[in-house]
Amino acid sequence: MKHVRMYTTANCPYCVRARQLLDERGAREIEEIRVDLDPEAAEAMQKETNRRTVPQIFIGDTHVGGCDDLYALDREGGLVPLLQE
Repeated sequence: MKHVRMYTTANCPYCVRARQLLDERGAREIEEIRVDLDPEAAEAMQKETNRRTVPQIFIGDTHVGGCDDLYALDREGGLVPLLQE
């Protein structure tokens, strides 16, 4: 299973939904980076993704995007294969 990295905040319902879907698809180790607690992490996320919203999800080296992007990837059948590569 590939490493999953997710930029999050404390009270983000989209972060919770994304984590639930990842858990359901077998991702057990999800590195959560709290951008609300670490301004440097928020800046790094913005530079890496060109986005300011959370969650921002990476599976391995692939930037999946946000929660809607993750769900779209799952609907297309691409999430599980990406996790397992």
